[in-house]
Amino acid sequence: MQEARLLNSEISTYLILSGQLKAQYAEIDEETLTDTLEGLSQLPDLIQAIIRSSLEDEALIQALKARLEEMGERLARFKERKAKKRSLVTWAMEKAGMERIQAPDFSIFMRSSPPHLEISDEERIPGEFFTPQAPRLDRAALAAALKRGDLVDGAYLAEGTRALSVRVR
Repeated sequence: MQEARLLNSEISTYLILSGQLKAQYAEIDEETLTDTLEGLSQLPDLIQAIIRSSLEDEALIQALKARLEEMGERLARFKERKAKKRSLVTWAMEKAGMERIQAPDFSIFMRSSPPHLEISDEERIPGEFFTPQAPRLDRAALAAALKRGDLVDGAYLAEGTRALSVRVR
């Protein structure tokens, strides 16, 4: 870091000059000493330049934070738009009874997703499906028990929905 080396050098020069002025002029007051050192040393100017650079960095930080927030909102809109388009295609293919479409650059096919866990009343689920800690449902264990055919009060496996799958070549 060039600034640190330059700053260290200027501090040394500043301290040497300050010592020499105090030795030569024992009666010198602080204001006169400071004014004299400002004229002889580049340290105050260097410190001011570093602070200005820091202020510019702060302005860039604030601008980037705002831009990141805007871009995050834009990302969310793109994700929502993608989901709506996929949902529309899923609906259209299901209505038309289409299972597969081949295109030169991708293929589309309808597939059934596996059954997924739905919780109807978490309070009725036996304690064995909760992991020890602040009570938290072990959804994986509960789903596995239901898939084995166990009956668990308060939970059931819901029918899987059809989902659109796209592979890009």
